[in-house]
Amino acid sequence: MKRKREGPMPRFGELEAAIMEVMWSADKAITVRDVRDRLGREPTPAYNTVLTVTEILYRKGWLAREKHGRAFRYWPAGSRDDYTAQLVAEALDSAEDRAAALVRFMEKMEPGEMAEIRRALDAAKDADRRPR
Repeated sequence: MKRKREGPMPRFGELEAAIMEVMWSADKAITVRDVRDRLGREPTPAYNTVLTVTEILYRKGWLAREKHGRAFRYWPAGSRDDYTAQLVAEALDSAEDRAAALVRFMEKMEPGEMAEIRRALDAAKDADRRPR
């Protein structure tokens, strides 16, 4: 059965992706000023630009925040793996045949990656067999 997706896949824009990389690599909640200082981009985006994009990521649910003095501190609400999994799921949703698309995707994997998938599938199968 073909599934239709409404609208484009939610890929991060260039600055959104850079901000999320900073967030994912931070070891604690950080301010917009911290984000701007860690971006490592030339030219450095204006503070208000970084603030606006950070707020957009917060409203989209990718960042969480808490008030700290006059500023907010932000941290990722989801992992890099969560984001990647969402992109893969939405890409599969756009396929005529999800199973065929998934097989094609897996054919491009390295043998070690396939072994990891087999272990994960076996673990999931074992979990399903356990009494609840």
